[in-house]
Amino acid sequence: MAKRTSAQAAETREAILAAARSLFAAQGYAGTSLAGIVEAARVTKGALFHHFDKKEDLFLEVWRQLQIEMDAAAAEAAIRSRSKADPYAAFLAGCRVYLEWSTRPDYQRVVLIDGPAVLGMERWHKLDFELGSENMMRGTEFLARRGHFPLDLARPAALMLQGALNGAGFALSAETPEITPDQAFLTFERLLRGLR
Repeated sequence: MAKRTSAQAAETREAILAAARSLFAAQGYAGTSLAGIVEAARVTKGALFHHFDKKEDLFLEVWRQLQIEMDAAAAEAAIRSRSKADPYAAFLAGCRVYLEWSTRPDYQRVVLIDGPAVLGMERWHKLDFELGSENMMRGTEFLARRGHFPLDLARPAALMLQGALNGAGFALSAETPEITPDQAFLTFERLLRGLR
């Protein structure tokens, strides 16, 4: 019986997250009510509060899910793009995925627009770097070990390149007319290759 209860609790949590994700993406954080989430998930308010203490906690989990999914897609693209001829190919493929996700309405709204407003910019950056820095470090260390720049600069390069990608993502989410995803990618590629 306990297993069934545990499975039901997990299903309820997933239903809440799916409903919240859909509503946060469509209506934004401010436009989404807990009552709307409960109704869309077809659960009680008590069930929601069993899993999440407040709306911000639920938002953070949706934000984190999107970031993890994007990170996994970037890592997969990097693996598929490994090239003996071009050591930058895998790193760049993963970065291109991030720029593509920056134009997705759900990722834009939750991660890039509402994320900084709800979480605060300092916390947003801290969480973002915690989630993304491992892939960036792997990329810069790989390039450094192949002589493309000094190994002791791998960490600063990873942090600065992640910041550059975030800046491009924010610009794309703001629909800045002066920048397209392709332009952002080509500019980032020049920055990365310029480290040599």
